[in-house]
Amino acid sequence: MNENSRDNETDSTNEETASTTASATEVAPSELQRQRDDFYDRLLRKTAEFDNYRKRTERDRQAVTEAAAANIIQELLPLVDDLERALKVEATSEGAEAYRRGVELIHKQLSEILRKRGVRAIEAVGADFDPHYHQAVSYEPAEGRREGEVIEEFRRGYMLGDRLLRPSMVKVAKG
Repeated sequence: MNENSRDNETDSTNEETASTTASATEVAPSELQRQRDDFYDRLLRKTAEFDNYRKRTERDRQAVTEAAAANIIQELLPLVDDLERALKVEATSEGAEAYRRGVELIHKQLSEILRKRGVRAIEAVGADFDPHYHQAVSYEPAEGRREGEVIEEFRRGYMLGDRLLRPSMVKVAKG
């Protein structure tokens, strides 16, 4: 093979590549536009699907929250009725003891509802002050008490499982 025939082969190969590239370039913009439109359509559909999913899960979460609230409120309504009846009773000296027993009964019912729901009171008096569970309202020197011991509870704190619902408001012994 001589050099001219090699050059002719190379030239013909280059021409074929150039014509293929030229025809691909001519076809490519329309193909690229079709692909772009296809991808854009997919993006819009996925965005809409995700938006619908987000809205559906928000509605479901709201429904569960409302159902839980309605359930606990239904359990509390008899206590409201009992308190309303207690407030209608005239507080005379002979009725005062019956009134107190009625309020104690209501308190016991409410405590039982909370216990069934997993709520428990934080035992504060005598415990060491813990800022995660106690809110110190005052400090007071106290004989016979150790430094940082809770000596009085002003408002009881509550836990729901491992979650703090409300810290105890306490008085703490000072050294």
